[in-house]
Amino acid sequence: MKQIILFLSLALTFASCSNDNDDGSNIAFTTIYQRDNYGASPGTIPKSNLVITNQTDWNTLLEKLNIITQALYTTPDTNVDFSKYQVIAVFDEVRNSGGYSIDITKITQSNNEITVKVEQLKKGNLTSVITQPFHIVKIAKSNKTVVFK
Repeated sequence: MKQIILFLSLALTFASCSNDNDDGSNIAFTTIYQRDNYGASPGTIPKSNLVITNQTDWNTLLEKLNIITQALYTTPDTNVDFSKYQVIAVFDEVRNSGGYSIDITKITQSNNEITVKVEQLKKGNLTSVITQPFHIVKIAKSNKTVVFK
């Protein structure tokens, strides 16, 4: 009988432990644009993480980036329906050489927040041009707080 009680106690203890690796549920995101801001225009936007929820702020960012003239091969789809989506943008610091990246690799949500995982997948030092990597994505609109990690 003692063994049964001990077994049940241990089973309940392990079953009630929380999983520290629970990152929440994944949120799908679509990349709008990812590249280096280079040449004469790096630094027009400081190193930052942005959440854009309206057309006015989005237009201001697009003007600063001058995306249309920098799109050498393809023009990104910059049309965002802000009644359905919000934009997440990350900007790295200005770099003295090319080949760096800043990457939104994962977005998850919990009950009260959205977590954006930002990494630097390319480590740079490839070209002799001043650059500023950035990554811009859109996700479904939410009122949750956005946290960058």
